[in-house]
Amino acid sequence: MAKPTIELPAGVRRIIADLAGAGFEAYAVGGGVRDRLLGREPKDWDVATPATPEQIQKVFPKAVYANRFGTVGVKVGPELYEVTTYRAETEYRDARHPEKVTFVKKLEDDLARRDFTVNAMATDGIKLVDPFGGQSDLKAKRIRAVGNPYERFREDALRLIRAVRFAVELGFVIEAETLAAVTKHAARLKLISAERVRDEFMRILGSPRKGSPGEGVRILIQTGLLEQFLPELLEGRDFAQAKHHVHSVLEHSVRSLDHVPSDDPLIRLAALLHDVGKPRSARGEGEARTFHGHEVIGAKMTKEIMRRLRFSNDDVKRVVNLVRHHMFLFQFESTDKAIRRIVRRVGPENIDDLIALRVGDRLGSGTKVGLTKKLQQFKERSLEVQKEPISTRMLAVNGNDLMHELKLKPGPGIGRIQDALLEEVLDDPKRNTKEYLLERAAALHRGT
Repeated sequence: MAKPTIELPAGVRRIIADLAGAGFEAYAVGGGVRDRLLGREPKDWDVATPATPEQIQKVFPKAVYANRFGTVGVKVGPELYEVTTYRAETEYRDARHPEKVTFVKKLEDDLARRDFTVNAMATDGIKLVDPFGGQSDLKAKRIRAVGNPYERFREDALRLIRAVRFAVELGFVIEAETLAAVTKHAARLKLISAERVRDEFMRILGSPRKGSPGEGVRILIQTGLLEQFLPELLEGRDFAQAKHHVHSVLEHSVRSLDHVPSDDPLIRLAALLHDVGKPRSARGEGEARTFHGHEVIGAKMTKEIMRRLRFSNDDVKRVVNLVRHHMFLFQFESTDKAIRRIVRRVGPENIDDLIALRVGDRLGSGTKVGLTKKLQQFKERSLEVQKEPISTRMLAVNGNDLMHELKLKPGPGIGRIQDALLEEVLDDPKRNTKEYLLERAAALHRGT
């Protein structure tokens, strides 16, 4: 028996064997093959075959088929695999979706429609089919379009940013002609939905390879892709800063992204955007240049950017909060009251992320020490002050107490009284007693 060249999961082997038993060849294709050749654990596996969807369903009666692209969902045990009929795609509409899909009989014709050579390989576990040199590109650590790169990007503009994403995730370089085609067609990225661009961008930012998120952003800038969906960041290009900053606003932002000690792509996004408001807040020139209020302007810009890219409300709130408060002021002599107010504004659940952002900010400025003694003490003291009330939920009285004591009905007035009481307790935690707070609530209700 021939020795397997690529180890396939049991479910994929079962599908290939069952299709072969029905007289149809079948191969694992795409990213699973690529990752296995790289020694990485694939996230998913796809199978391709010349069998039509109807023929596939005869082999797998419980399979699901509800699309026009020849893809059938086949479940083997707990795993669901996509089994797709060999196809060719023509007449792409909206720079993304093919107007016409034609089923074909040859595997090579199916592989020819794929985006990059490293994704255009197939195997049955014994034989590797590689008509476009994907294996040699893997060895050379190169992202190269299948066939004519200009045609590939005209067909599907999402491939423009996917080229960058694959290069970043794999630690590869984009082949020269492919890179030139990305640059030429960069404006076509605007034809792609904000959600799809956002997802690819966040995968670039979330890349696990050290330093690669910043490398990815640099490629996006170089090719003109970033301008299509995040032009605000480019306002900082060649925009000089002052004092301890030796880099332009844009270069500092990318370096901060490189250095922020967090694997969370949202925290990395906050690092990239934390100074986005500087060019619009700048006053003066040279060493006299100031950026007062840039964090407020930057927070507003960040909200606009993230809403445009269709981030969830929770994600927008989280990143905007970090950008807004990244300039928080802490000194060794800061009082507990001052620290409680910082924690209250930022949220105790965001303190570690805020510190990570400050560390990235410092290292992105060229300093050699990110987590200073001052930041370390802030972290320790922020934990300590959380033993005292920093939210209305930690007050000695709740909304029901206020409604009962003041004879009030539910409504926003209760929340306003609670906020006022919290302000007093933030100043002096000893005031957090039921007796004192009910007395103050009554006075606030009377307007005294």
